[in-house]
Amino acid sequence: MLNKITLKNLKIGAKFNLLLILVFIISILGSGVALSSVLQGRAQNEVASQAEILIQMVNAVRNYTQNRIIPLLEARVDTNPTFIPEVIPTFSAKEVFENFRKNPEYSNFFHKDATLNPTNLADKADSFETQLVERFRNEPNTLEITGFRTLSEGEVFYIARPLKITEQRCLRCHSTPDKAPKSQLITYGLENGYGWQLNDIVSAQIVSVPSEDIFTNAKRTWIWIMGLLIAIFAIVLFLINFLIKKYVIQRIRRIEKIAQKVSIGDMNADFEESSKDEIGGLAEAFNRMKASLKIAMEMLNNQS
Repeated sequence: MLNKITLKNLKIGAKFNLLLILVFIISILGSGVALSSVLQGRAQNEVASQAEILIQMVNAVRNYTQNRIIPLLEARVDTNPTFIPEVIPTFSAKEVFENFRKNPEYSNFFHKDATLNPTNLADKADSFETQLVERFRNEPNTLEITGFRTLSEGEVFYIARPLKITEQRCLRCHSTPDKAPKSQLITYGLENGYGWQLNDIVSAQIVSVPSEDIFTNAKRTWIWIMGLLIAIFAIVLFLINFLIKKYVIQRIRRIEKIAQKVSIGDMNADFEESSKDEIGGLAEAFNRMKASLKIAMEMLNNQS
């Protein structure tokens, strides 16, 4: 009730200003939320696109190793005194990716075939990666998991996909130690990387892309655009307020002052309005009313 009375007591200019400020605040808040959503989505799409390109590149290296390198070197695995790691697709992918990371610009990009029971312990999955492998095992229809993860280098966006044993020849090195090449046993021992079975999901292929800089840039862009919008809205608010004051409020105030003079008997006051708009029409109506009032008062004076 008090708010209604307060609003009724406000002058038209104050009411217009309150309305404009309310529209200004709602517009800024709505624009800020919408813009933030768009920029966040764009940033996430950017890091996801980078991760997708990298995982496709890694898979291309794996396929090349499997289809072109292994047939060339497979015959030498048993006879070579030292193990030839180039016959392992995971090794090739890792080496290529490490060469890629030598560029300082890409040093915070990561790739790992996180394995529960790897031959090379450098590929052993940590607790987080183990959960991904277990989820792929428990959810056969899940072909990809994405999300954000905080590493010592900062926050990264990751794509994880299951690696399944689909070829029988892979089991030569991973079924039992007695079937593995002797050079492999000498290099990696008898304890790790065995017991794999066909169609088992043994690893999660994970590619991680740094996301902090991209989201920081998105936030910086949001702040810059919001500052620009606030400035534009403030200028528009000032111009609207100025125009309303000049072309509406001031003219109404002049009519109000003349009406007050007429109300106390000053018939010489005139509602001067050259404009033909609504306020000009109001002034003409007041002039006609003043003339009618003047005639009525003259008639009353003559009768007395």
